[in-house]
Amino acid sequence: MPEVPPYADDPSAGLVAKGAPGDNAAPLSITEISALLKRTVEDRFGFVRVRGELSGVKRAASGHLYLALKDEGARLDGVMWRGQVQRLGFRPEDGIEVVATGKLTTYPGRSNYQIVVERMEIAGEGALLALLAKTKARLEAEGLFDPRRKRALPFLPRTIGVVTSPTGAVIRDILHRLADRWPSHVVVWPVLVQGQGAAEQVAAAVRGFSALPADGAVPRPDLVIVARGGGSIEDLWAFNEEVVVRAVAESTIPVIAAVGHETDTTLVDFAADRRAPTPTAAAEMAVPVRAEIAAQIADLALRQRRCALRPVQLGRERLAARAQRLPRPEGLLASSTQRLDELGERLRRGLGDRIAVAAHRLQGQAGRLSAPLLQYQHRHARQQLDHARLRPDDLLRRIAQERARVDALDRLRRQLDPKAPLARGYALVTGPDGHVVRGRAAAAALTAMTLEFHDGTLVVSPAGAAAPSAGTAPPENSGPITSGRPRTTRAAGLADPARQGDLF
Repeated sequence: MPEVPPYADDPSAGLVAKGAPGDNAAPLSITEISALLKRTVEDRFGFVRVRGELSGVKRAASGHLYLALKDEGARLDGVMWRGQVQRLGFRPEDGIEVVATGKLTTYPGRSNYQIVVERMEIAGEGALLALLAKTKARLEAEGLFDPRRKRALPFLPRTIGVVTSPTGAVIRDILHRLADRWPSHVVVWPVLVQGQGAAEQVAAAVRGFSALPADGAVPRPDLVIVARGGGSIEDLWAFNEEVVVRAVAESTIPVIAAVGHETDTTLVDFAADRRAPTPTAAAEMAVPVRAEIAAQIADLALRQRRCALRPVQLGRERLAARAQRLPRPEGLLASSTQRLDELGERLRRGLGDRIAVAAHRLQGQAGRLSAPLLQYQHRHARQQLDHARLRPDDLLRRIAQERARVDALDRLRRQLDPKAPLARGYALVTGPDGHVVRGRAAAAALTAMTLEFHDGTLVVSPAGAAAPSAGTAPPENSGPITSGRPRTTRAAGLADPARQGDLF
């Protein structure tokens, strides 16, 4: 049989709700019952700590964080307001196991309950290492840890930038090591190295060094050292934050990461151009040892002097060896000295013989140089000169021949003169460049021509150079002027009667 409701026989049950006699429980509205439920939950669960895996993490534009905590059997929605989100020491992501502290409350709009998270921490070192591995894999997939992105450190940086805490022992160790090896100009950018806001300050410092101008008031470093002392994984967590890793990877200045001790490893070590096991080792990597450089320079200077003197020494040895092979000067000059003596003796004998021959010839010619003979030759030459006279007929004949030749050339010149026919009524036609126009086709292609007469020149233009008016056309068979009277044809349609007429 079907079950009968307990209120089926109640006489008060009916279609219209009626209050029972003596009943003082008025019906509550939905808002009222939701408010009662909200106060009850918040009073009972005003402070709770829950452990679960993050799911559906979403950050609103207002800065609030919406999320869900879940385990194997249940799910709890949650919200974290913007003020608490800014104090988080890590970046919430799906799959991270956390311990959330806050209070439970209800949300009447959806008839559900949620936790308002005031503080959130990673649940144990294992969860922290899992988050670290997840972040490393994601950044490595983007290529931030690619060895090909690593840059070589400058051999001797003039300015070194250090990003670290100004009050710790790290900066003192770095400065002491730099002073021992090679004193350098150091610019310290003070930052927090752990706790809330440390990651943002470290990232801002690295980007700030890269943004410094080369000629600014603060010298731009040639090398940046990001340093921190040793500690636990929680203490070094700021150097595993994505914002710091990206700032180091994007730095335009080579970066040395010196975070923790030799056994500590952070994500900044993979993004930096060089990893140092300790801050002191970073200072040793940054600069060389001055004494070693001085010793190398001295050794190179010594090698340079040896290299410079070696050719001189070898040259001296070669010169000495060749000098020993040379013959003695007396031996080189012996044959020449003997030949000189022989030639001197031959010269003396030849001069004596030449004098004797000359004396003999002089004696033979002495008779020809007598005074009567010379006087006779003088009289004979004068007689020949007196008989040699110039005859005028020869000169006149030569002058007449040359005059006839000049007259013939002058007649030829007058015949070939191009301007001679101008006096008989002809005209000489030239173009703008001064060349003679020889035909009608050449004249029609010109815009202007010059007609030279015996009494002056006249500038004309062909008929084709101006646009003829309707109904008129230049004569087809007009040609160059060949008679004594120039013939010109005015272009049809010209309104100005004083305008120069055309030739054709």
